Amino acid sequence: MSRVIAFFNQAGGVGKTTLTMNLGYQVLLRGHKVLLIDLDPQASLTSFMGLDPEKLDKTPFDALINEEPLFIQPKQHGMDIAPTNINLSVAEIQLVNMDFREVRLKEAIEPIRNGYDFILIDCPPSLGLLSYSSLVAASHLLIPIETHYKAFQGTNLLLQTIAQVKKRGNRHLKIAGFIPSRYAASNSQDQRTLKAISEQFSDIAPVYDPIPRATAFVDASEQQVPLAVYDPKHPVLKILDKIAEKMEQL
Repeated sequence: MSRVIAFFNQAGGVGKTTLTMNLGYQVLLRGHKVLLIDLDPQASLTSFMGLDPEKLDKTPFDALINEEPLFIQPKQHGMDIAPTNINLSVAEIQLVNMDFREVRLKEAIEPIRNGYDFILIDCPPSLGLLSYSSLVAASHLLIPIETHYKAFQGTNLLLQTIAQVKKRGNRHLKIAGFIPSRYAASNSQDQRTLKAISEQFSDIAPVYDPIPRATAFVDASEQQVPLAVYDPKHPVLKILDKIAEKMEQL
Protein backbone atom coordinates (compact mmCIF):
# COMPACT_ATOMS: atom_id res chain seq x y z
CA MET A 1 0.00 0.00 0.00
CA SER A 2 1.37 3.39 -0.96
CA ARG A 3 1.97 6.16 1.58
CA VAL A 4 -0.15 9.24 1.00
CA ILE A 5 1.72 12.02 2.80
CA ALA A 6 0.31 15.53 3.18
CA PHE A 7 2.73 18.39 3.83
CA PHE A 8 0.58 20.49 6.10
CA ASN A 9 0.84 23.76 7.98
CA GLN A 10 -1.68 26.59 7.91
CA ALA A 11 1.20 29.09 7.88
CA GLY A 12 2.72 30.19 4.61
CA GLY A 13 6.41 30.37 3.83
CA VAL A 14 7.43 27.39 5.96
CA GLY A 15 8.79 25.29 3.10
CA LYS A 16 5.88 22.95 2.29
CA THR A 17 6.29 23.21 -1.47
CA THR A 18 10.08 22.99 -1.40
CA LEU A 19 9.96 19.92 0.82
CA THR A 20 7.22 18.24 -1.22
CA MET A 21 9.27 18.56 -4.38
CA ASN A 22 12.66 17.71 -2.93
CA LEU A 23 11.62 14.86 -0.66
CA GLY A 24 9.63 13.45 -3.57
CA TYR A 25 12.83 13.48 -5.60
CA GLN A 26 14.85 11.92 -2.77
CA VAL A 27 12.50 8.93 -2.48
CA LEU A 28 12.54 8.70 -6.28
CA LEU A 29 16.32 8.36 -6.12
CA ARG A 30 15.82 5.56 -3.61
CA GLY A 31 13.91 3.60 -6.23
CA HIS A 32 10.27 4.51 -5.58
CA LYS A 33 7.50 5.65 -7.89
CA VAL A 34 6.24 9.07 -6.87
CA LEU A 35 3.18 11.22 -7.53
CA LEU A 36 3.03 14.83 -6.42
CA ILE A 37 -0.35 16.54 -6.00
CA ASP A 38 -0.45 20.33 -6.03
CA LEU A 39 -3.47 21.32 -3.96
CA ASP A 40 -2.39 24.92 -3.41
CA PRO A 41 -4.11 27.36 -5.81
CA GLN A 42 -0.92 29.44 -5.81
CA ALA A 43 0.50 26.60 -7.95
CA SER A 44 4.09 27.03 -6.79
CA LEU A 45 4.77 23.30 -6.95
CA THR A 46 3.40 23.17 -10.49
CA SER A 47 5.71 26.03 -11.51
CA PHE A 48 8.73 24.62 -9.68
CA MET A 49 8.23 21.37 -11.59
CA GLY A 50 8.51 23.17 -14.90
CA LEU A 51 4.84 23.45 -15.89
CA ASP A 52 2.94 26.59 -16.80
CA PRO A 53 -0.21 26.78 -14.62
CA GLU A 54 -1.98 29.03 -17.11
CA LYS A 55 -1.70 26.43 -19.88
CA LEU A 56 -3.31 23.56 -17.99
CA ASP A 57 -6.51 22.10 -19.38
CA LYS A 58 -7.23 20.05 -16.26
CA THR A 59 -6.44 20.44 -12.56
CA PRO A 60 -7.63 18.85 -9.29
CA PHE A 61 -10.62 21.17 -9.64
CA ASP A 62 -12.07 18.76 -12.21
CA ALA A 63 -11.61 15.81 -9.86
CA LEU A 64 -13.05 17.57 -6.81
CA ILE A 65 -15.98 19.37 -8.43
CA ASN A 66 -16.80 17.34 -11.55
CA GLU A 67 -15.66 13.97 -10.15
CA GLU A 68 -13.42 13.36 -13.15
CA PRO A 69 -10.30 11.20 -12.93
CA LEU A 70 -7.36 13.05 -11.42
CA PHE A 71 -5.36 14.61 -14.26
CA ILE A 72 -1.71 13.57 -14.07
CA GLN A 73 1.24 14.97 -16.00
CA PRO A 74 3.82 12.16 -16.22
CA LYS A 75 7.57 12.14 -15.83
CA GLN A 76 8.54 15.59 -14.64
CA HIS A 77 12.04 14.98 -13.28
CA GLY A 78 11.06 11.33 -13.06
CA MET A 79 7.98 12.06 -10.94
CA ASP A 80 4.34 12.28 -11.95
CA ILE A 81 2.41 15.38 -10.88
CA ALA A 82 -1.22 16.39 -10.62
CA PRO A 83 -0.69 20.10 -11.41
CA THR A 84 -2.95 23.01 -10.56
CA ASN A 85 -3.64 26.69 -11.10
CA ILE A 86 -5.59 29.54 -9.54
CA ASN A 87 -8.91 28.00 -10.64
CA LEU A 88 -8.59 25.60 -7.72
CA SER A 89 -9.40 28.49 -5.38
CA VAL A 90 -12.95 28.41 -6.75
CA ALA A 91 -13.25 24.77 -5.75
CA GLU A 92 -13.04 25.63 -2.08
CA ILE A 93 -16.08 27.90 -2.44
CA GLN A 94 -18.09 25.41 -4.46
CA LEU A 95 -17.27 22.48 -2.20
CA VAL A 96 -19.09 24.12 0.71
CA ASN A 97 -22.46 23.17 -0.75
CA MET A 98 -21.53 19.76 -2.15
CA ASP A 99 -22.27 16.32 -0.76
CA PHE A 100 -19.37 14.27 0.59
CA ARG A 101 -17.01 17.17 0.00
CA GLU A 102 -14.43 15.95 2.53
CA VAL A 103 -13.84 12.62 0.80
CA ARG A 104 -13.72 13.74 -2.83
CA LEU A 105 -9.92 13.98 -2.94
CA LYS A 106 -9.58 10.60 -1.25
CA GLU A 107 -11.95 9.09 -3.80
CA ALA A 108 -9.97 10.65 -6.66
CA ILE A 109 -6.75 9.14 -5.34
CA GLU A 110 -8.05 5.62 -4.64
CA PRO A 111 -8.14 4.34 -8.27
CA ILE A 112 -4.46 5.28 -8.80
CA ARG A 113 -3.09 4.78 -5.31
CA ASN A 114 -1.57 1.34 -5.86
CA GLY A 115 0.35 2.63 -8.87
CA TYR A 116 2.66 4.64 -6.62
CA ASP A 117 4.88 4.03 -3.62
CA PHE A 118 4.51 7.63 -2.45
CA ILE A 119 1.81 10.21 -3.11
CA LEU A 120 2.83 13.58 -1.70
CA ILE A 121 0.27 16.38 -1.33
CA ASP A 122 1.33 20.02 -1.15
CA CYS A 123 -1.42 21.59 0.98
CA PRO A 124 -2.42 25.25 0.81
CA PRO A 125 -1.45 27.55 3.71
CA SER A 126 -4.90 27.50 5.31
CA LEU A 127 -7.28 25.44 7.41
CA GLY A 128 -9.96 25.44 4.72
CA LEU A 129 -11.68 22.63 2.85
CA LEU A 130 -8.75 21.91 0.53
CA SER A 131 -6.45 21.27 3.48
CA TYR A 132 -9.15 19.32 5.31
CA SER A 133 -9.66 17.15 2.22
CA SER A 134 -5.92 16.47 2.13
CA LEU A 135 -5.93 15.33 5.75
CA VAL A 136 -8.85 13.01 5.08
CA ALA A 137 -7.07 11.54 2.05
CA ALA A 138 -3.65 11.16 3.70
CA SER A 139 -2.21 8.23 5.56
CA HIS A 140 0.50 10.40 7.12
CA LEU A 141 1.41 14.03 7.74
CA LEU A 142 4.74 15.77 7.59
CA ILE A 143 4.61 19.16 9.28
CA PRO A 144 7.19 21.80 8.38
CA ILE A 145 7.60 24.41 11.11
CA GLU A 146 9.71 27.50 10.56
CA THR A 147 12.16 28.00 13.41
CA HIS A 148 10.70 31.38 14.23
CA TYR A 149 8.75 32.16 17.39
CA LYS A 150 5.65 33.48 15.60
CA ALA A 151 5.44 30.38 13.38
CA PHE A 152 5.91 28.14 16.40
CA GLN A 153 3.01 29.85 18.21
CA GLY A 154 0.56 28.75 15.52
CA THR A 155 1.18 25.05 15.96
CA ASN A 156 -1.43 24.59 18.70
CA LEU A 157 -4.22 25.46 16.26
CA LEU A 158 -2.65 23.15 13.70
CA LEU A 159 -2.62 20.24 16.16
CA GLN A 160 -6.22 20.94 17.16
CA THR A 161 -7.23 20.69 13.50
CA ILE A 162 -5.41 17.38 13.13
CA ALA A 163 -7.10 16.06 16.28
CA GLN A 164 -10.51 16.97 14.87
CA VAL A 165 -9.76 15.18 11.60
CA LYS A 166 -8.56 12.08 13.45
CA LYS A 167 -11.73 12.08 15.55
CA ARG A 168 -14.21 12.26 12.67
CA GLY A 169 -12.67 12.36 9.19
CA ASN A 170 -9.68 10.03 9.23
CA ARG A 171 -9.12 7.92 12.34
CA HIS A 172 -6.02 6.28 10.85
CA LEU A 173 -4.15 9.52 10.13
CA LYS A 174 -0.64 9.55 11.62
CA ILE A 175 1.87 12.33 12.10
CA ALA A 176 5.07 11.12 10.44
CA GLY A 177 7.16 13.92 11.85
CA PHE A 178 7.92 17.59 12.30
CA ILE A 179 10.49 19.24 10.04
CA PRO A 180 12.05 22.45 11.43
CA SER A 181 12.64 24.67 8.42
CA ARG A 182 14.42 27.85 7.36
CA TYR A 183 16.84 27.39 10.25
CA ALA A 184 19.68 29.85 10.78
CA ALA A 185 22.11 28.31 13.25
CA SER A 186 23.70 31.68 13.99
CA ASN A 187 20.39 33.22 15.06
CA SER A 188 19.66 32.90 18.78
CA GLN A 189 15.88 33.02 18.26
CA ASP A 190 16.13 30.16 15.78
CA GLN A 191 18.14 28.18 18.31
CA ARG A 192 15.56 28.76 21.05
CA THR A 193 12.64 27.93 18.76
CA LEU A 194 14.33 24.74 17.55
CA LYS A 195 14.80 23.67 21.15
CA ALA A 196 11.15 24.44 21.93
CA ILE A 197 9.98 22.45 18.89
CA SER A 198 12.04 19.46 19.99
CA GLU A 199 10.85 19.65 23.59
CA GLN A 200 7.16 20.11 22.79
CA PHE A 201 6.69 17.75 19.86
CA SER A 202 9.17 14.90 20.24
CA ASP A 203 6.62 12.96 22.31
CA ILE A 204 4.07 13.27 19.47
CA ALA A 205 6.25 12.31 16.50
CA PRO A 206 9.88 12.47 15.38
CA VAL A 207 11.43 15.92 15.10
CA TYR A 208 13.87 15.79 12.21
CA ASP A 209 17.13 17.66 11.80
CA PRO A 210 16.44 21.26 10.81
CA ILE A 211 16.48 22.31 7.18
CA PRO A 212 18.74 25.36 6.97
CA ARG A 213 17.95 28.53 5.10
CA ALA A 214 19.70 28.03 1.79
CA THR A 215 19.62 30.25 -1.28
CA ALA A 216 20.26 27.10 -3.31
CA PHE A 217 16.62 26.11 -2.76
CA VAL A 218 15.48 29.36 -4.35
CA ASP A 219 18.00 29.05 -7.17
CA ALA A 220 16.91 25.48 -7.90
CA SER A 221 13.26 26.53 -7.92
CA GLU A 222 14.04 29.31 -10.39
CA GLN A 223 15.69 26.71 -12.62
CA GLN A 224 12.60 24.49 -12.11
CA VAL A 225 14.61 21.51 -10.90
CA PRO A 226 15.03 19.70 -7.56
CA LEU A 227 18.01 20.72 -5.46
CA ALA A 228 19.70 17.35 -6.06
CA VAL A 229 19.71 18.14 -9.79
CA TYR A 230 20.78 21.75 -9.37
CA ASP A 231 23.58 21.04 -6.87
CA PRO A 232 24.14 17.29 -6.31
CA LYS A 233 26.76 17.92 -3.62
CA HIS A 234 24.83 20.42 -1.51
CA PRO A 235 25.13 19.45 2.19
CA VAL A 236 21.39 19.80 2.91
CA LEU A 237 20.77 16.77 0.69
CA LYS A 238 22.11 14.54 3.48
CA ILE A 239 19.34 15.82 5.77
CA LEU A 240 16.71 15.31 3.09
CA ASP A 241 17.92 11.79 2.43
CA LYS A 242 17.67 10.90 6.13
CA ILE A 243 14.04 12.05 6.10
CA ALA A 244 13.44 10.07 2.90
CA GLU A 245 14.83 6.98 4.60
CA LYS A 246 12.38 7.44 7.46
CA MET A 247 9.56 7.91 4.95
CA GLU A 248 10.34 4.45 3.59
CA GLN A 249 9.77 2.99 7.05
CA LEU A 250 6.25 4.38 7.45
